[in-house]
Amino acid sequence: MTAPDVSVVVPVYNTMPYLRTCLHSLLTQTIGHERMEIVAVDDGSTDGGGRLLDRLAARHPGTVKVLHQANSGGPAAPCNRGLELATGRYVFFLGSDDHLGPESLERLVAAADRHGSDVVLGKVVGVNGRHVFSDVFAAGNQVEVDLFDSALPWSLANTKLFRRELVDRHGLRFPEDMPVLSDQPFTLAACYRARRISVLADYDYYHAVRRLNARNITYHSRVEARLVSVERLFAFVAALLPAGPERDAVLRRHVGLELANLVGDDFRRLDRADQERVHAVVRRLVDRHVTDGLRDRLDIEARLRLGAVTAGGVADLLAVIDQDAERGVPPTVVEDGRWHAGYPGARAGGWADVTGVRADWLAKLDAVEVTWEGRHTLAVTTRSPYRRFAAEAGPVRLVAGQLAGTTLLDATDPTGRTVRTDFPVDRLLATSAATGQRHPVRAELAGPHGRGSAAVRAPRLAAGRPRLLRHGLRLYGVGATVDPRSGQLVLSVVPLTVGQLVSRLGRRLRRACPVAAPPVRPAAPAIPPPGTPTVAVAGAGNHAEPSLADAAQLTATP
Repeated sequence: MTAPDVSVVVPVYNTMPYLRTCLHSLLTQTIGHERMEIVAVDDGSTDGGGRLLDRLAARHPGTVKVLHQANSGGPAAPCNRGLELATGRYVFFLGSDDHLGPESLERLVAAADRHGSDVVLGKVVGVNGRHVFSDVFAAGNQVEVDLFDSALPWSLANTKLFRRELVDRHGLRFPEDMPVLSDQPFTLAACYRARRISVLADYDYYHAVRRLNARNITYHSRVEARLVSVERLFAFVAALLPAGPERDAVLRRHVGLELANLVGDDFRRLDRADQERVHAVVRRLVDRHVTDGLRDRLDIEARLRLGAVTAGGVADLLAVIDQDAERGVPPTVVEDGRWHAGYPGARAGGWADVTGVRADWLAKLDAVEVTWEGRHTLAVTTRSPYRRFAAEAGPVRLVAGQLAGTTLLDATDPTGRTVRTDFPVDRLLATSAATGQRHPVRAELAGPHGRGSAAVRAPRLAAGRPRLLRHGLRLYGVGATVDPRSGQLVLSVVPLTVGQLVSRLGRRLRRACPVAAPPVRPAAPAIPPPGTPTVAVAGAGNHAEPSLADAAQLTATP
């Protein structure tokens, strides 16, 4: 028999019932069973997923291969075992809680054959509000993209088509000593060695699912596992790429995302011993790998947080985080023509000198109110503490994901430091309804100090509920949330099922009337429990029953 065109490797660990959707999306691919194989590696599942795989292998003996193994503690080992069993000309890795569009494999293989591509990245979309980096798809289909001169470093998940000859020639494997982030060394090495990398943005190829009944390991991995993995990731990049602009282009992502996340707002939740370990690792990696040029290209918040780490101890970092998370943007201190971010103790260390990035600094705004205006507009009011904001910031706009709102100065504030942005909810629904999306809110401006951009935070807004809205035949929870890790304001659109609504309503009735209310059995996975921070949305219950609004509580997991 000839080798299949593509082998799909699926590492599986306790992802029922999402696994059913994942496997169905593979077995119904338009490329046909004769041109593909599914290699599923059961990594010690205890939820019945292994039995489901065995049944499918019995039904499709020429298409589905199954390997069972004891739990390895991460996705690297099952990916490697699957790779060893794969026989296709190309290999594709699919998370067992994710799924593919029906034409995905056929389109990806055709593009790789047509262009001679070693790596092909198809458009990834988030499901149930999962955030994905989409900048690499903004330019549409691209026959060839450069790793160091594009947004590709922000999309280093292994959810791509890889030419098997490339993998074998360079002996590419997933590092099994990395509990998390193990796909990034594999993908980075493949892209670095590839003769051609192509991007397809003309179809929703990969649906990345945010699980509503469980926690993805990448989001909630243990502190020690995160530290070990981040250190090994940086060591891998340093060994693969010589020092210089190309290494900095890749490390910009790892410093601005993985490293900065270690000192995000949830740093405060760690005990003191863990805080000390995190601080020591972050400081060591910044000192070793962050050049001046790389530092200057970082997002303003990552730059300030990492600067605080290098300038002081845990207490100093906590003071900065408390300022951001509890009180908002600090004042701007101007001395001898230099601008300083007025964090506690900042000027003593010099790390908060923002003179060279004044535009980014001015773009740091606090959300002070989020309201519904009628049924179709979500209004976000933001404010700057800088007294000359109106004169020096220039035109300002707020952007939620890719959607720009209509921004005007708030006439009720004579100082000119308050702006209001109206986001049309119909457009949010139109771009998010198929899967649900999280739209992080950023401020962008262009003035005398140049162009600036920064995440919009919401440090002083109370918890609230989203609004239930209908789009087509489905209901969605629409509202504003706060990312618990970064503190960034996010506009969220989350699709809701009847089962989720009934389950929530049943729990609410049982709490109110524990004797009279019979238990309600959910018809679908329950939405996560309440408790995730959300931003107050005034008037959220005006056009929906209060009980349904309770049932639609949104989550803010990144």
